[in-house]
Amino acid sequence: MSGNPNKLYQFWQELKRRRVVHVITVYASAGFVIIELVNNLTEPLSLPPGLSTIVVVILAVGFPLAVILAWIYDLTPEGIEKTLPVEEIGDKSKVKVPNAWRITTYVSFVVIVGLVTLHIVGGPKELRAGDIKSLVILPFDNFTGDDQLEYFVAGMHGSLIGDMGRISGLRVIGKTSANTYKATEMSAPEIAQELDVDAVVETQVMCLGDSICLQVRIVTPFPEEKQLWVADYKEERSKILNLYNRVTKQITDEVMIELSSEEERQLAKTETVDIEAYDAYIRSYAYWGDLSKQGLDKAYEYLSQAIVKDPDWAPLYAGMAQVWVGRLQTGRVETTLGRQKIHENINRAFELDPDFADSHFINGIISTWTDWNWEKGEKEFLRALALNPNDVMSRMYYAHLLMILQRKDEALTQGRLAVDLDPLNPLILGLYSVVLKGAGKFQECYDFIQKGLSIDPENGFTRGQLGRAYYHLGEYDKMFEGSKKNLSQLFEPGVIQTIDSIYKEEGFSAAYEKIVRQWELYDDEHYNAPGSLAWLYYIIGEYENALDDLEAGYEMREPNMPYIGTGIEFEALHDSTRFIAILKKMNLPSNID
Repeated sequence: MSGNPNKLYQFWQELKRRRVVHVITVYASAGFVIIELVNNLTEPLSLPPGLSTIVVVILAVGFPLAVILAWIYDLTPEGIEKTLPVEEIGDKSKVKVPNAWRITTYVSFVVIVGLVTLHIVGGPKELRAGDIKSLVILPFDNFTGDDQLEYFVAGMHGSLIGDMGRISGLRVIGKTSANTYKATEMSAPEIAQELDVDAVVETQVMCLGDSICLQVRIVTPFPEEKQLWVADYKEERSKILNLYNRVTKQITDEVMIELSSEEERQLAKTETVDIEAYDAYIRSYAYWGDLSKQGLDKAYEYLSQAIVKDPDWAPLYAGMAQVWVGRLQTGRVETTLGRQKIHENINRAFELDPDFADSHFINGIISTWTDWNWEKGEKEFLRALALNPNDVMSRMYYAHLLMILQRKDEALTQGRLAVDLDPLNPLILGLYSVVLKGAGKFQECYDFIQKGLSIDPENGFTRGQLGRAYYHLGEYDKMFEGSKKNLSQLFEPGVIQTIDSIYKEEGFSAAYEKIVRQWELYDDEHYNAPGSLAWLYYIIGEYENALDDLEAGYEMREPNMPYIGTGIEFEALHDSTRFIAILKKMNLPSNID
């Protein structure tokens, strides 16, 4: 090494001589302590929530000033003196650092190390309001003394979840998963841990007549259960929609979520609704997801009653459009009439309230699976999610649209977000399995089906995904057993026995060929969607018949046709000119990965 110190070494020595290094250490230590004090005293002393940010800014601005002053001046026993340049003091440049400076610097360094260590490896910190970014609204407790009002209390719970879901800064768990904890003996910390949320909202309905009385409280679960906030509300029943807005606004204030100007505008809206119309609307809730004839008819009946009472309330028409979508998809209405009724009702909903997220969700469903208008479908789903980022169904069906358009990575991301919002909803798990299947992730697809069925073994949609999952995993025995069980409700016992014998003696392809032949005999008696029959033809190698049925599905606009280009469902047909022609007529991507 050269006998003369290099410039970097000289600069370091000058920093030490001018006490700059010591000032930096002491300043950092003091700043750390001040920030910790402000953070820990803000809540108990009711200090302004933005105080900690102001303190950090002041300390950041003060840091370079402290360094400059340390360079120019020195604190000596005689007072503050200007530090002389090294050239003017000669050998005195090696003056020892006073003990007071040394001790202060060492203590400051120890404080910094201690605070950093505490933050990194310390025990669980108490959750503060500003730390809450996710929550679950538990089912409301009915303390009215009238069990017959339970349906209304349940409807209020779903409505508040929908209202809170509009806040983009919060992850709000979906209604189905939240309902899992009705009358549970689990503690708030256990529920929060299972759902991976920061807080739990508990609500008690104290009165429900001409007025509604609620008590709402927020519980933070970590490191131990603690009530963060509680409030009582009383509102006229006709102003129940305003009550949801008030509760949502106050909760966001308490957990210090910054609202966008659009969110502020939405929560500031006031609205009244006819009491009987709202009651009928709440009653129709129970039947919206039931695609049976009885369920759809019952939902239609309640919504019709509500429209008579309050013909200018948008959600009623959005709900009615959803009923007609269900009727059309299940073949219970003629196509032209069904499409006409769907568009009539959804257009009326938009006229009355263009900001109602459910209207955009339903219009996304119509545009995608009824009209095959992919661009409009995406636009509507994105609008629904802009209005309600926590709308589980909008996010999951948007994932399906993305998969239909072969945007697989985006589809998986949206599907995963939907699962995170409603992780205990068997339908959502089943719908996500379809996205995973389209992405070629067959084991994960099967795992999510099994998770959904472990929650609800009778969920028809999720159970219906098992057959193709087994097929893609090569689990032909399990697939065949499921097929036998389903077909036993349609075919005579002797036919089932014959199919079973063929499977045991000749194998998979022969057995499914027999199933197809049987379907052909029953074609006039039992409806089988062309897309489903096309897949059966495909797996037994009768590709021309499969293409015939796919073309028939296109002509009749079968709702499941949009999925034919996803994954490897019809992989051997991807190069077929007939198959490519169908995709092009549907305006679907024909360059299948």
